[in-house]
Formats: sequence, structure tokens, C-alpha cells
Amino acid sequence: MKKSSPDLRESVIELCGVRIHNLTMSEAVERIEWLVSERRPAYVVTPTVDHLVRFQSDAEFRDAYRDAALALPDGFPLLWAARFLGRPLKEKISGSDLAPAQCRDMARRGRRLFFLGGRPGAADRARRRLERQYPGIRIVGTYCPPYGFERDPRENAGIVRRIRETSPDVVFLGLGTPKQEKWMHRHYREAGSPVMIGVGATIDFMAGVVRRAPFFMQRSGLEWLWRLALEPRRLWRRYLVEDPRFFWILLKHKLAHPASR
Repeated sequence: MKKSSPDLRESVIELCGVRIHNLTMSEAVERIEWLVSERRPAYVVTPTVDHLVRFQSDAEFRDAYRDAALALPDGFPLLWAARFLGRPLKEKISGSDLAPAQCRDMARRGRRLFFLGGRPGAADRARRRLERQYPGIRIVGTYCPPYGFERDPRENAGIVRRIRETSPDVVFLGLGTPKQEKWMHRHYREAGSPVMIGVGATIDFMAGVVRRAPFFMQRSGLEWLWRLALEPRRLWRRYLVEDPRFFWILLKHKLAHPASR
């Protein structure tokens, strides 16, 4: 018997203009499976501090967020901010934690997975590792697009064709922000996959080509510092210049809605 549609209205909070679904990890995996079973194209975003800052000034990024089927909080700073606003979130659900949980569930159900993105060779390496780790998972395709692909209509059409030809139930996109969110928003309908999930650097983590932060740094909200140490030239502006604006955005929101709960 087909599952009834889950009512998400009571599980949504707004954080500085961004709608976030207030779920546990197991609830998120269950909702994604429901989306798969519906067979209607949809996509999932995992908002971070960087996303909330970008949301304020990037109209296309806002549109991508507003059309997402699920938005799951990626990072303890969002949990702290939600508590500060009197709207506590149940759990941090980062893309790099959601993806393994999703893989376990997909292996159990025999679902089909496609990897789009990651560093050159990372998706194929992740595929081999996951097939050993999760017997039963069906990884039906991988593709690492060239630099600047998002501006090439022929390349984008080719990616859509690859996805359609392999008929995955879920696509993991490791293209980085805002590229992956905008790409999902532009192409999710024509690609036809029931669910796309923006997972950032997760494909590289799964492949073992990039080390994830030690667990104590993940638990203390310092994963950003680990990533900055690994890739200072690429990430210094994001973490040291752009993201600190979040504190001002949060304070303005608090002052504008002093009694909001």
C-alpha cells in the first residue's frame, strides 16, 4: 500500500528568511524515501551559515531554496542560531552525515544512486568503497563535469541525458555551493530523478581523497576550521569575510522579531 503524504507544515521553521525542516536524521531519511516512492522530481538542500548569508543577496539562490522539497540544517551554528531565536532544531543533518545514512537505507531497499561531481576520479573511488561497505546498493553512474560546465548548454544537456539513461532513484551532487543548488533548480525536472541531494564535499569524503574533520571538531562546531586549514586559498574568503555577516543578519532578525517563537 502506498504511503500517505507526510505533513511537513508542523516541522518547518524560518531562520533569517530560510525555511528549514525540523527533523531527526531518521525522519529525514524516511521523508526522502517517501519522495522517491512518489516518482516526481524533487531536490533536497542542506543549509549552512554560508547558504543563509548568500540567500540574502542572490535571487537565483533564493529561488532554488524556495522550490526545494526539503531543507535540512547542516551545522551546529544553525542549531545555536535557531535556539537564540527561540525556535530550536532537533538535530544537525549535514550532507556528509545524511549521505551514509541514505546509502544504508538505499542498500536495504535496492535503490539506484548516481554521483555527480567530486574531484576527478573521486566518484568512481567512492563507488567502489560504498559497494563494499553497503552490499545491495546499486550505484548506476558517476560523472565529474569539467570546470565551467554550468555555463555550457551542451554539457548540461549531456549530464541530463546521463541521468535519464541510468534512471537513478537518487542523485548525490558534489558540485559545491551555489553551483549544486542552482543546477538542481534549473535541471531537476528534465533530469527526471525522483530525488537530488546537494552534498558538497561528501563524495570526496566517501572516496577518502579528502579527510573529514575529527569527530570532536564536528561535535563542537569547528568543522569549518578544519576545512579552512586544508584548503585556505579556496575557503578563506567564505569563512573569514563572508560568513561573519551571519551574526549581523541574525541580530537584525532577532531585533525585528523580538517575541517570535
